[in-house]
Amino acid sequence: MTSRDASRGGESRVHFSLDGFGPIVATAIHDGHAVRPSLLKIMNVTEAQRLRDEDPHTGRLTVVGDARLIVRTSRFEADMNRRRAKAVYLTPEDAWGLRVWREQPDELELERSYALHDAFYEAMEEFLARLEREYGAFVVLDLHSYNHMPDGPDGSPADPEHNPVVIVGTGNTDGERWRGLIDRFITDLSSYDTGGEPLDVRENVKFTGGDFTRWIHGRFPRSSCCLAVEFKKTFMDEWTGLLDDERFEVLRSALASTIPGVREELAARSDATPHR
Repeated sequence: MTSRDASRGGESRVHFSLDGFGPIVATAIHDGHAVRPSLLKIMNVTEAQRLRDEDPHTGRLTVVGDARLIVRTSRFEADMNRRRAKAVYLTPEDAWGLRVWREQPDELELERSYALHDAFYEAMEEFLARLEREYGAFVVLDLHSYNHMPDGPDGSPADPEHNPVVIVGTGNTDGERWRGLIDRFITDLSSYDTGGEPLDVRENVKFTGGDFTRWIHGRFPRSSCCLAVEFKKTFMDEWTGLLDDERFEVLRSALASTIPGVREELAARSDATPHR
């Protein structure tokens, strides 16, 4: 296990953890909820507001991967799914209209947040380069969740016509090169037996992928297949964070059911050979 410590000024906490090694990497880069005390003092958003726009429980989904990456720091401190200059939400436009700060972080605070972003990407560069050398190609399942109850826990959910249960974002991968794997993943996930209706899984509806998968594809254009997987928060109360264990387990099992097919499609690629 690799973990990176975010130690500054007497504070010590794990910024992110990286377990395992293999060609299928499952990541939860918005799972984190921790914010350093010096920022909490000047934040305008409440803990509950932060929790609603984070991706709680997605770290538990990463068990499906050969390697598991979980970011422990809240996206409200530093967002690993945005480029460095936008990693801190300085304006309401950066944060879906939320006014994050009662007073703006000073330059020292900003540099501490940007340093987390730098450390994360330095570690990812090293780790993914090792995967490329060892396996020739690799798949990243970038796991997220999204809100669908805009009018509160007792309101009406967002129109399911435009809000599928799972969105597979492929905008940051080579769709032509990896079409077989993408289609296999979507087919296997949508055909999982949930004991009721098939899962509504669609490609590139609302979300196509963020800067994390964009960076991976830019750095490893021939060897990386990046799928940004967004689960609608039907497995929890998005306003309180309370988990529906039974529903969550169904989705976790559905995701796990895709891994044999992903592995098979990856192995079938003639150019997915080690570069050693």
